[in-house]
Formats: sequence, structure tokens, C-alpha cells
Amino acid sequence: MNIRRSAALVGATVVIGAVCAPAAVADSASPSPKVVVPSGLYGTSDPTYDGVWRQSLSLLAQDTVGVKPAAKAVDWLTGQQCANGGFAAFRVDPGKACDAKTPLDSNSTAAAVQALAALGGHDAEVGKAVTWLKSVQVKGGGWGYTPGGAADANSTSVVIGALAAAGEKVTSAQDALVKLSIPCGEDGGGAFAYQPDKKGKLAANADATAAGVLGGLGKGLAADGAKQAGKPVCKGSGTPGAAQAAQNGAAYLTQALAKDHHLMSAMPGAKAQPDFGNTADAVTALAASGHPDQAAPALSWLEKNSSKWAEQSGPAAYAQLILAAHAAGADPRDFGGTDLVKSLNATGPAPATTQAGKKDEKKKDGGGISVWYVVAVAAVAGIGIGFLFSGRKKQQL
Repeated sequence: MNIRRSAALVGATVVIGAVCAPAAVADSASPSPKVVVPSGLYGTSDPTYDGVWRQSLSLLAQDTVGVKPAAKAVDWLTGQQCANGGFAAFRVDPGKACDAKTPLDSNSTAAAVQALAALGGHDAEVGKAVTWLKSVQVKGGGWGYTPGGAADANSTSVVIGALAAAGEKVTSAQDALVKLSIPCGEDGGGAFAYQPDKKGKLAANADATAAGVLGGLGKGLAADGAKQAGKPVCKGSGTPGAAQAAQNGAAYLTQALAKDHHLMSAMPGAKAQPDFGNTADAVTALAASGHPDQAAPALSWLEKNSSKWAEQSGPAAYAQLILAAHAAGADPRDFGGTDLVKSLNATGPAPATTQAGKKDEKKKDGGGISVWYVVAVAAVAGIGIGFLFSGRKKQQL
């Protein structure tokens, strides 16, 4: 799941007076004068649209490499939860009770569940969040970004990961997810669509496919890798079972990465360019589905090319790369010459302990969204809520 996916677009709709979801803000930009970045939060960019998401990914990534985060970082996340169990992207005043206008969303809530479940000791918070997630499940078994919204592959997948982390059954949710997979033999066969279009047609989307592979496997954002299971092949017709849908998605991702070893993306009016976040998610998906050999070229590309992107984009980007390295069996402390763990730790409060038992650096600038994406969102702000709310539907090349 790309950091832009859950931390990017709906906030733009907030800006233009619509619904809520995370919107893009420049990574190196100072926070809004109206928003003071809490000391327990990772990154220094405005957290209005991605605070809970980037915090959750950061905590998850640290947990996978044996880093115990600072108590204040965990307390910040738990303090964002509403009494009904849900999370919004960011609440400026967590001491103020949530109400009907608080913009809760499935992605922030599901990411927080995965982080808190991994850290342990937060059964009450996890239980309340799971109850809220179940309460907003749409007819048919999936989830949309906001309560009442149409189900999409990305939201459904991140919730599946949350339910699995909490020890809940995910079969019905997976059944809903695979309805968004494209049958083999059709255009984009094996891929997942973000959502059906107005005519019910499914269009392949690499970001949704990476998410769908994990969801089909019943795995979360910090998925472990699996032993090589041969080259993935798209099999079957119609609606496959969840496990086969995941393998079909892996076959699609393998083909999508074959030429350049990375994915491309573009917003209307913007030039297509390498998508580091989606590529990292694809590596995680392939490794988790038993295809580390197929993930290896893309992993190598990330090792050679992602350092500047991560430095500009901040904690969520470092976390995505750590999670990809974790799944693929690479060393996140020497990732193309970059110590991703050290870099992530430096964006937030000093961890209680690291694997080496040492304190880490002071906070650096950084948030969760790339600068080019900010420009793209601003350019299309006038298109309206339907497009902005579905950032994952952007063209995948």
C-alpha cells in the first residue's frame, strides 16, 4: 500500500470543501501555521492528512527490526483513537471528544490496529478499533475509505490485515476482495482493480494489486516472506478463491515489473515517473506470496534508486522500504548503502532501545508524501471528490 494511498487524497477534498481522507502536503514544507506537530509524532511535515498512517507504518517497521519505540510515540497513536474505536487521519486536539463530524476512516484505523497489535499490550484499543471496523463494513463484505463509501481493494485489504492481526476471521472479507480481481485471459488478467467503474468494468491497478495480494493471503503490511514457490502463473477463470487470486495478482505484478523493475504512475496532466512506494509494496507482495526471486530485481532497483525519495518523503517512505526489505530478506540497515532503520528512527522521538541498544539521532524533516504528488493533487483539485477520493485509481503504467 503506497503511502500516497492512505495518506494522500481525501485531504485534498477537505481543502476544497468535501469529505475527508489524507491529502498530500510537501515533505520538506513546514506544517500549517494552525497545526503544531506533536513531539511524539514521526516526521515534521503537516500531519493533518497522514498522521496516524505514517505513525502506524513507522511503529510497524520498527517492530520488524527489533526496535522498541519511545513510549511517547506509542502514546501519541493510542491518544488519537476515538471512544467508539475509530481513528481519523489526525486529530489536533485528542483531548476533545470525537463527534459525528470527526472524519474517521478505515485505512487509518486498520493501520493503527496492525501497529498496536504488533507492539502488544494494547488489547483494549485493538478490540475497540476492530469493533468499529466491523460496524462500517459495507454490504457485500468489503470496506471503503470512509464509512458508507463504496468498497475498494486497498481499503478492504488493509482492513483484512488488521483483522488478521487481531485474530479475527477474514474469509468473508476476502470473498469480497476477490470480486475485484480480473479473470485470467482478460485485459489485465490477474490484477486487482481499485473499484469497478460506472459500468461495472474492472481496470488493472498495480497499487490495488499489491494490496490485494496481501489481502488475499490474509496478511498485513508487515508481512513475512515465504519460500520460493515457483514463478507465479495466472490460473482459472471467473472469481477465484482468495489464495489463487493472490497468486494471480503476483503473476500480474511480475509482468508489470519485468521491463524496468519498477512501477510508474501519473496523475492527469503530469508526466509519468517511477513510483517508489508502489514498487516497494509490489516487492512486499511478491515476497509474501512466495516469489522472492521475482521480487529481487525490483528490490535491487529500490536499493540503487530510492534513497533520495525516502529522504524527501520521510518516515512512511522509510517504513515502506523497511517492510519490503523485511519481506524479501534484505538487510534494512544496509539498503543500497543506506541504514533505513537509523534514518527512520531519526524522524521521531528516540527509541527506547534499538537492536544494538543505542539511542538514535534527533528528528529530521519529513512527512509521508512526495513533492511531485503535491503538485499533481493541486493540479487536479478541481476535478472533484470522485477522482480525488480514489487516488489509487490513478493511471498505473
